[in-house]
Amino acid sequence: MNTNLRRSWCAAALAVVSITVTAEAQTSDNGKCSTLPSYSQLKSALTSARQQSNGGFDLDMWGTVVDRDGIVCAVAFTGDDRGSQWPGSRVISAQKANTANAFSLPGLALSTANLYAAVQPGGSLYGLQHSNPVETLVAYRGNASNFGHSNDPMVGFRIGGVNVFGGGLALYNKNKELIGAIGVSGDTSCADHNIAWRTRHTLNLDFVPAGVSAAGDDNINYIGLVPDPSLANDFSHPICAIAGEDKVSDISAKLPPIQKPDEQ
Repeated sequence: MNTNLRRSWCAAALAVVSITVTAEAQTSDNGKCSTLPSYSQLKSALTSARQQSNGGFDLDMWGTVVDRDGIVCAVAFTGDDRGSQWPGSRVISAQKANTANAFSLPGLALSTANLYAAVQPGGSLYGLQHSNPVETLVAYRGNASNFGHSNDPMVGFRIGGVNVFGGGLALYNKNKELIGAIGVSGDTSCADHNIAWRTRHTLNLDFVPAGVSAAGDDNINYIGLVPDPSLANDFSHPICAIAGEDKVSDISAKLPPIQKPDEQ
């Protein structure tokens, strides 16, 4: 195949892929996003949560919300611009949201932090992290200047991806209906979990029906801080020590409790 023909074929193939991806976004049911936080609501709640003590490095964050079908509804960041937080954490936040949504049920929530121990070699869910890969044409499409804004190029598309450390939480409304998930990334994975938890609480979407934590919700279970054997220990996560010091587990233990419908 000569060079010009090869270039023409590649250009045609890319055009077909682009048309297919665009059509998917245009035909997907984005009505479900209307029941989830808007871009401005996500950014406000995420920024408020990031400004609290979370046991990490006090870094700026990315946050993503997906609906129950895994369609991205909103992406936001807390810093001055898209370079103020780790650029790689944008897609990680979307992965976490997709994971929490994909592996939570109407009656049982699993945070991404709950999955860590079970996916290690020899664990009951080993290999899970290699399933449901990220859709790279969605993750890296569009103009980077729009990343983290209301017109982020991921919005309206199904992102995919599985992430198995802290920062992803399912979203339940006051009727305990599972309507999607949030993913947060940009600091240690333990701090990410705390920030995601506080963000969800501010958004009033933490009516979690049940979970595998020591408290029966989807909070993080730190390895070595729960009885062994126990359900919580089976779904545990390492403590994110900083210079060998645990600055996070006490914060995680004192996060706002999940809400109940009669509290409204």
